[in-house]
Amino acid sequence: MAKKAKKVAITCALTGAIHTPTMSDALPYRSEDMARQAIDAADAGAAILHLHARNPENGAPSVDPEHFMRFLPQIKANTNAVINISTGGSLKMTIEERIRPAATASPEMCSLNMGSLNFSFHPLAQKYDTWKFPWEKAYVENSDTYIFRNTFGDIAQVEKTLGHEHRVKFEHEIYDVGHLYNLKFCMDTGLFKPPIFLQFVMGILGGIGTDIDNLVFLKRTADRLFGDQYQWSVLGAGAAQIPLATQAVMMGGNVRVGLEDSLFIERGKLATSNAQQVSKIRRLIEELGYEVATPDDVREMLDLKGMDKVKF
Repeated sequence: MAKKAKKVAITCALTGAIHTPTMSDALPYRSEDMARQAIDAADAGAAILHLHARNPENGAPSVDPEHFMRFLPQIKANTNAVINISTGGSLKMTIEERIRPAATASPEMCSLNMGSLNFSFHPLAQKYDTWKFPWEKAYVENSDTYIFRNTFGDIAQVEKTLGHEHRVKFEHEIYDVGHLYNLKFCMDTGLFKPPIFLQFVMGILGGIGTDIDNLVFLKRTADRLFGDQYQWSVLGAGAAQIPLATQAVMMGGNVRVGLEDSLFIERGKLATSNAQQVSKIRRLIEELGYEVATPDDVREMLDLKGMDKVKF
């Protein structure tokens, strides 16, 4: 059985590639806003910052390394947080495009999705009559045609480029129980070495739902497959963010919050920042009697290479 975490690591996912600027004025996409919100989230208690980039002119998802480099050095200079760069990009990008930012910056961590799936957020298009930027409406509406490709070949390419060459450790994103078996196969063939870090992604249309029974099933399956060689966290999309995070804490896991996953701080009320969500889950963690992990706690937990080895 996986050991109960003595401290709870908070990941903050700042902006992602699903929500668009129309949906919330708090969603960061300008470089200065990315840096400020990341620093504030770290100050509020986030040990890991999960980062996508946006085109600073119109908020569209971007994998241009230059866009990342406009905020990464500032975040590093002002926090001790573990930087985790997404390899998800957006759903229409190739794996070569998606790994370019991380290959350029060589961070301590990257996300790595452990299987392909239908990935849609098209119902959001019905909620808005006007849009801030021309690209947004079609991007959201057409997501019902998207397949988020993560083949075994793609996974191996990410590991070779980032894990082998840059000593990056991965946030293995698990959208369904089969993704755990994909990861076990990869470990059995020598692709990944423990300790591993699992992020249970729950509530995305196309992936596993947010039922507590599903979380228990994912955890039991991980225990059976990985024993005590893993750490785990939960990402609940939308309204499930805080309830699932709280449940994960009580089950011995870690948590992820942020505007990438939910735009709200409570039902019907938009969050004003990423730091507001971090502060809320930190309060709940501490009121439950747990201690929040520091970035250095996470580095020790996951055997990370250290901030001095990054390239930004």
